Amino acid sequence: MTSLVERVSRFAIFLRNNDRQSRPVMDGLVRALQALPHLARRSITFDRGTEFTDWPYLQAHIGTQTWFCDPQSPWQKGTVENTNGRVRKWLSREVDPLTVTDADLVEICGRLNATPRKCLGYKTPAEVFRKKVLAQMRYAG
Repeated sequence: MTSLVERVSRFAIFLRNNDRQSRPVMDGLVRALQALPHLARRSITFDRGTEFTDWPYLQAHIGTQTWFCDPQSPWQKGTVENTNGRVRKWLSREVDPLTVTDADLVEICGRLNATPRKCLGYKTPAEVFRKKVLAQMRYAG
């Protein structure tokens, strides 16, 4: 599974990976992100997993800048790690990832994105993300 979390709003998107080959993972990222305005997908920070080695493909297809965490430095993507911990409420480590459906991931994202957060002034990630994207579009347009 690939976890994408927007750092300001904490808005989450989860993608199912059938394997860890890089091109299918990048194709999934392209499909998930291309519908968003460019301002909402300017950059992504990856860990050092082999599934992210085809990052130039992502940059070429949707113009997203890519960055990588330092080795053995999970705190550099703390928001993603925190979100993955929240997901454990619904998907324990014992769950085989290949049994998780796209519908399951949509439901989990829906729950996470609709849960008010203290760090967001008790707004939901969906509210904050929507407001941020609309404000950026007004500013850019």
